[in-house]
Amino acid sequence: MSDSLPSFEDTTDFADADRGFLGALVPGVVKADDGRVVWDNDAYAFLDAECPDTAHPGLWRQGQLNARQGLYEVTEGIYQVRGLDLSNMTLVEGERGVIVIDPLICVETAAAGLALYREHRGERPVTGVIYTHSHADHFGGVRGVLPHGTEAGVPVLAPVGFLEHAISENVYAGNAMTRRASYMYGVGLPTAPDGQIGVGLGQNTSTGTISLIPPTLDVTATGQEETVDGVRIVFQLTPGTEAPAEMNFLFPDHRALCLAENATHNMHNVLTLRGAVVRDARIWARYLDEAVEYFHGRYDVGFASHHWPTWGHDAVVRFLEEQRDLYAYLHDQTVRLLNEGHTGVEIAERIELPPALAKAWHARGYYGSLSHNAKAVYQRYLGWYDGNPAHLWEHPPVELGRRYVEVAGGPAEAVAKARGYAEDGDPRFAATLLNHVVFADPENEEAKRALARVYEELGYGAENATWRNFYLRGAQELREGVTGDMVDMTNPEMSVALTVPMLIDSIAVAIDGPRAWDEDLTIDLILTDGPPEEGERRRLTLRNGVLTHRVVDEPRTPAGLGLTLAKVQLLGLLAGRDLQELGIGVEGDPALLARLFSYVTKPDAQFPIVTP
Repeated sequence: MSDSLPSFEDTTDFADADRGFLGALVPGVVKADDGRVVWDNDAYAFLDAECPDTAHPGLWRQGQLNARQGLYEVTEGIYQVRGLDLSNMTLVEGERGVIVIDPLICVETAAAGLALYREHRGERPVTGVIYTHSHADHFGGVRGVLPHGTEAGVPVLAPVGFLEHAISENVYAGNAMTRRASYMYGVGLPTAPDGQIGVGLGQNTSTGTISLIPPTLDVTATGQEETVDGVRIVFQLTPGTEAPAEMNFLFPDHRALCLAENATHNMHNVLTLRGAVVRDARIWARYLDEAVEYFHGRYDVGFASHHWPTWGHDAVVRFLEEQRDLYAYLHDQTVRLLNEGHTGVEIAERIELPPALAKAWHARGYYGSLSHNAKAVYQRYLGWYDGNPAHLWEHPPVELGRRYVEVAGGPAEAVAKARGYAEDGDPRFAATLLNHVVFADPENEEAKRALARVYEELGYGAENATWRNFYLRGAQELREGVTGDMVDMTNPEMSVALTVPMLIDSIAVAIDGPRAWDEDLTIDLILTDGPPEEGERRRLTLRNGVLTHRVVDEPRTPAGLGLTLAKVQLLGLLAGRDLQELGIGVEGDPALLARLFSYVTKPDAQFPIVTP
């Protein structure tokens, strides 16, 4: 695979990654208040060595670049903290203080990053916060820069739709996505040459406290200009690109362009392996092209919320145009091939980048990959089904596995045949066959050990960091079972930011529908605070296994239970406290609330993936 790589003699990225260095956090470790380590960048010191046989040389190089840690000057008045989380935190100095862009994943790393900035630039207060988009690594640490009691009068800017999309991704499908993310980011793998060496977009995700302060000012249109603490900012809305709600923006007086996560130094994901809404590669390319034209001539440096900046106007234009062409080519060629009747799997095997893009380091598939991105484009247009009737009603994995094993001649014969495929240089089919054996007989230790070895082989050869982590994490769980802590996306810091409709929706998606088929109840919530819910009567109806809710001004029928409460009291109810303890006003039958909650399920945060 390394034969197709760009030239290692091109060290421009290393020079750019080191440019403007002011100082590092020493040691490069961040701990929570209880002493638990939530970030350890020093663990990647092994990347200073030559690439071993257990890693792809391109991915090793990317790790060397991402592992650089510290405070960097982007241009006069603009600084970045890099290497203290998966993402970067950017700080822009204003008239009275500093504007924070994308305060990392967790409170602890964001606080450490702000402290590092203040160590070198002085004790400036935070006078503004900007979320570039709706992914948790760009807002989760906000309480580390704006602790409780300090947010009054501080504007928090975000693209329109930010809160809705932040919640739909991180709360509604949060349990499944977080479990799969443990594979994607290699949670629980040793940080070592034969383990987790990064994720392409950065080194890893921190594991501290997630928080969220809702935006106070929405960016609703391209061309919108705002002034925060004396700093002029011109925005470009880019919805449907790397996130459903995202934006680029220019600091015209600094001649600096923030590219959010729309243009980074690797191929990004059209659909992440952890799961998400499929992104639109076509519109992604269009917005990058719009950025080239809309901001032309008005910047000398481009920086993003991951990786290192690009300096020089012409260099930024070239970078943006190549990134544009990357997503446009991926989209257009996938659509061309699907219209010729090829399936997503077939397209993924056929598609390859033009030589000029394949030789650009920033277009390499360290985080997204050409293979799974092509399948994502196919999915966006045609869905999961490839049109073949044989695939319309296949057995689920366990039943399919049993039948494969039977056809192969039994478990022992299937394992032997799989080993033969592996030895003959086809670990992909060896993994397929062994996976069927494991799902047919999860107690078959020989099959699990054999599959773990095949996964390791596939992981060590992967240029894509998330593929590597999936393979190695799968091997680890086959040997050791489910291990490792996961980020908690349901903590109070997240819940308090949700609107009341969002809180109710989070209950609705947890209702055990079959158990609630015959239930029929109504509960009114009369909200005493807001905005915008103050004085609102919201009726909850559980019927046919479905929890629905709507605002009712003058109810035509009485509810079985009415609760008069503030949002904080609703949060207390959801946390398991009782009505009397919380001082909630009650009218009607309080037993209805217990009946409703009796149908709410709590999903297993560590459900199996590589075993049934």
